Amino acid sequence: MTLMLASVLSREEAEIALARGADIIDCKAPSRGALGALPLTRVAEIVAFVDGRRPVSAVVELPHDVAHALGAFEEIVAAGVDYVKFALPATPDAGEIVEALAPLAARTRLVAVLFADLGPDFECLPALAAAGFHGAMLDTAHKGKGRLIDFMSIDALCEFVARCRALGLASGLAGALEPPDVPRLLVAGADVLGFRGALCAEGDRRGALDARATALIRDLIPAQRGAEAPLHADWSFIGRGYVEPPGANDTDCVFLKDYVAPVEIGAYAFEHGHTQRVRFNVEAEVTRANGDDDMRSVFSYDVIMDAIKMILAGGHIEVVETIAERLAESVLLHERVRSVTVQVEKLDVAPGAVGVRIRRERAHQDARRLQPAPLRLHAVK
Repeated sequence: MTLMLASVLSREEAEIALARGADIIDCKAPSRGALGALPLTRVAEIVAFVDGRRPVSAVVELPHDVAHALGAFEEIVAAGVDYVKFALPATPDAGEIVEALAPLAARTRLVAVLFADLGPDFECLPALAAAGFHGAMLDTAHKGKGRLIDFMSIDALCEFVARCRALGLASGLAGALEPPDVPRLLVAGADVLGFRGALCAEGDRRGALDARATALIRDLIPAQRGAEAPLHADWSFIGRGYVEPPGANDTDCVFLKDYVAPVEIGAYAFEHGHTQRVRFNVEAEVTRANGDDDMRSVFSYDVIMDAIKMILAGGHIEVVETIAERLAESVLLHERVRSVTVQVEKLDVAPGAVGVRIRRERAHQDARRLQPAPLRLHAVK
């Protein structure tokens, strides 16, 4: 399951985040930039208030001197936090910093933050894993200049999460995220989604936490059941299905119509090495959650476009049937989708169009079998 991290700057904000169901309480000073550290006294106050009810993370602003850095880390660990985050610099001495922090990683959970808008190098991930780091997180350095999704595609974010998982690292995604980004990012399967601005009134990350905004983000992320906040989840059940709740009979048809994209497709030799125009029409029958005018009540068509882009990014595909099946499978991963109709047409092989239309449904018995209960979780201690 994906956890919700809420960045707070005071005990009062921690109370709001805790009451509205945040999984991780993150101590951070928004006025000091993307990863601004709170004073130690403020961190200790937040830790005391949370009192073990949720894990607490805190930011360390990495000094230039490595010896100095160790002292700063030791101080924040002594304040009682469960996770320590810091910005891993994109400098030649980054490897030395990671190596110097390795002894500390054996005693506390270190999370290195990479910035999507500064050209992050994923080749640092193996070094983090070798040094015993708990995880890695993608964020944005320059707030107000774009969201995480503006700098990295969903496909690239999925690659980051997959590489972390293969190395045994927890993964996190953050960076000026807004409510409509949540369903799009959930498909990446990150361990944590981090928020600040989206939890504040008017999206102002320097303003105070807003209870209603925080509740909205909480409702958009499926809450874990039956365990305290996990370190890692077993993602073999990522395709968990939707079980219709009592009385949930209203459905919407969310569609994508006449979406045309260049695709490397075709079984013939002459079709290899270049693209053809392919048209997509997708209709998803979706259970309506409620009648509120917010993201809780809709299934975003963005997730359909994201799924198409991810499939096409994989390279040459022989037949349209493969695209249609993969797209239907991807859309049906979303719990509220009951059925999906996918039509895929090649536009450059005949005067009209040729292609395939398929309809796939979620079987209710399979949905029950794939409920979150079988998830094997390792709880934070």
